[in-house]
Amino acid sequence: MKQRSAEILCIGTEILMGDIINTNAAYIAKELAGLGINVYHQSVVGDNPQRLKESLALAFSRADIVITTGGLGPTYDDLSKETIAAYFNRKLVMDEESLHAIECHFLRLNRVMTDNNKKQAMMPEGCVIFANHNGTAPGCAIEGEGEQQGKTAIMLPGPPREMKPMFEQGVKPFLLKDSDTRLVSHTMHFFGIGESMLESILHELMEESTNPTVAPYAKTGEVQLRVTARVKQGEDAEALLQPVMEQIKEKVGEFLYGIDVGDLQTAAVRALKEKNLHVAVAESCTGGYVAKRITDVSGASDVFECGICSYSNRIKHQILGVKQETLDTFGAISEETAREMAEGIRRISGAEIGVSVTGNAGPQASEGKDVGLVYIGVDSDHFKKVFMLHVNRKDQDARETIRYLASSHALSLILKAVELSAQ
Repeated sequence: MKQRSAEILCIGTEILMGDIINTNAAYIAKELAGLGINVYHQSVVGDNPQRLKESLALAFSRADIVITTGGLGPTYDDLSKETIAAYFNRKLVMDEESLHAIECHFLRLNRVMTDNNKKQAMMPEGCVIFANHNGTAPGCAIEGEGEQQGKTAIMLPGPPREMKPMFEQGVKPFLLKDSDTRLVSHTMHFFGIGESMLESILHELMEESTNPTVAPYAKTGEVQLRVTARVKQGEDAEALLQPVMEQIKEKVGEFLYGIDVGDLQTAAVRALKEKNLHVAVAESCTGGYVAKRITDVSGASDVFECGICSYSNRIKHQILGVKQETLDTFGAISEETAREMAEGIRRISGAEIGVSVTGNAGPQASEGKDVGLVYIGVDSDHFKKVFMLHVNRKDQDARETIRYLASSHALSLILKAVELSAQ
């Protein structure tokens, strides 16, 4: 079977103007990679029919599939369907099922449906329709005929909360419908090692692995490896995946915090639940960031006791029980203060694990301590440690980066404390 290629074309003047961040392209590109479909180009075009027509022609000159997002709304400038349908010489016709779904959507919201919403139910003749269970605009796919034979346009709504489930539930099965093979992937999550170091250690393995493939993805402070196997329908993908994943564990397993877990906070909450443990956090420079990330995870209430945002020394002393002598001698930004903060939050919460963060996120030195110096403490029966982090960043996002990395290290220490727990 010919290796297919796709181009992502995001439509919306608001993206070009910088009013919103284009997260759709990143999501779709990653999903297409998992399906074995190559993406060589991505582009953005405003809500202008002529420029969209030009962008569409250019995209199809170098790709088999063009996936668009945006321009499916009810207003006069939402012209994606009209322009793309014209490219394929298709008329727009009313799809009664889509119209009924839109009417039901407004009924559920107890809102009046205006006439211009009917426009969203006008679909290109002969297209495959993707239902929208999270909004009004259905998506669709047009497969070319004649001169456009072998070309496919897939139109999706712009809002990510509508686009992502539509891609998962509708587009993926559509793209795989004629394939006698399937792709199975696992994502391995690493913390405490940079992308370049990880790739250096695994370079030979990654170069030699063709099925499964091993692809790195860097995130702030962590790295992911997506291990993907291509197998025929009915074959066992795990027989290919597991041996390669074991080789990776042998080389860099000490930095692996989970497989298919999503992120550090999800891994931490799951680990705490598995051992019926609880955590409490005391935060200074992160201002509740650790607590937020933990409570972002559904079910965190089962394992999270409390968080105290102890910015002032008075609160560190009076609430957490940090000795005044410690604060006077070593300062708030110190290993000693971090240790006593972790001990204090564990004591007053009754949690099995106490975690603390204190440091300087900027913008200027404090107590003679450099910007980026952070201490993260953990206290439990089987694991007591204070980790020093020094993020030497000078850019305008330095404060946010320091706070985020500090919270990530705190979550990593929670995982370590759970791992070493006797329970």
